[in-house]
Amino acid sequence: MAIRNIRMIGDEVLKKRCKEVTEITPRTAQLIDDMLDTMYERNGVGLAASQVGILKRIVVIDTTGEDPIVLINPQIMETSGEQSGQEACLSVPGKTGVVTRPNYVKVKALDREMKPYEVEGTGLLARALCHETEHLDGHLYVEKVEGELMDAEDLEEE
Repeated sequence: MAIRNIRMIGDEVLKKRCKEVTEITPRTAQLIDDMLDTMYERNGVGLAASQVGILKRIVVIDTTGEDPIVLINPQIMETSGEQSGQEACLSVPGKTGVVTRPNYVKVKALDREMKPYEVEGTGLLARALCHETEHLDGHLYVEKVEGELMDAEDLEEE
C-alpha cells in the first residue's frame, strides 16, 4: 500500500467525469487500498479516485475512524431534509466554506467484490456521500459554498 499524491484545485483531472468500473483488477484493488491509506494519512473522511488522478468511479469514506466504506459506481437514490455546515476538501487545503446538503442520503453502489449494496447516512455521512460522489462528476464543493471560502486556521481560532 502507498500514499498517493492528492490533486489540488486547478488540476484539470478534478473537472473530468470518472468512468464506470466494470471489473476489479489487481490494480483497482491496489488503488482502493492506496486511497484508504491516503485518506487516513491526510486525516480526511472521504476520497474520490479523481483526487489521486485516477478517473474511475470509486469513493472511500470513513466518518467514524473505524468503519471504512468503499463505493464503486455510486449513485444517489434518495435524499431528504437539509443541513448547512462547514465543509472542506483534501483537494482544497486550508480552506473551508458553508455548504447546504441533504441531511439524509441513500446510495446504491458496488462493494470491493462488485456486489451491489446500499448505504444510508445522515449528518456527516450524508454530507460525505454527496461531496465524494460529486467529485466523480468533476465537481468540487467550492462551487456550492454560500458566501466566501474561509481559511480553516481562522475558523479554528474562534
